[in-house]
Amino acid sequence: MTVTGPAVESPAPAPPVAASRAWAVLIGGVIGLAASVTLTVEKIKLLTDSGYVPSCNLNPVLSCGSVMVTPQASVLGFPNPLMGIVAFTVVVVTGVLTVAKVPLPQWYWVGLTLGTLAGAGFVHWLIFQSLYRIGALCPYCMVVWSVTLCLLVIFAALTSEQTGIRNKLHHLHRWRWTIVALWFIALFLLIFIRFQDYWVTLL
Repeated sequence: MTVTGPAVESPAPAPPVAASRAWAVLIGGVIGLAASVTLTVEKIKLLTDSGYVPSCNLNPVLSCGSVMVTPQASVLGFPNPLMGIVAFTVVVVTGVLTVAKVPLPQWYWVGLTLGTLAGAGFVHWLIFQSLYRIGALCPYCMVVWSVTLCLLVIFAALTSEQTGIRNKLHHLHRWRWTIVALWFIALFLLIFIRFQDYWVTLL
């Protein structure tokens, strides 16, 4: 007589990622990666030629060169954009997999969300440093800031669906893009107020 043990239930398949979100992840990753690579190239040119003027030096406020030479631009001892290249490469790969409808485990989405949350925290520190310590803004960095926040919202939404906690965060999930819009408005106002003396000269 054959004795069989209790049947082991296989884990439920992860809900499929909507095509719109999959493409948003891929496009966001490509934009962030392009900005990070461009910043790295500009940094290398600046290091090899002290007289080089970065392409993103647009005016006294929007000036990548002023930001690149500060200690805040190399927090871990190497240019910050290198971290962006690594992080956004992961995002691009994730986007490709989701567009191809390759299922990813829950732990992957949770880890990606937590990593992006840490990145968003770093972004807010850089925003503070740019506005109130350095006194200049890097356009490519601002692209990275924006993409990071949008990706955080997308990853958080995907994670809440993958882990089944969406219902518990119903109101937060419902108003997520409104919160993002308010964040952009607040950032715009902070930039306007911080550099209002310069903006007035343009009128």
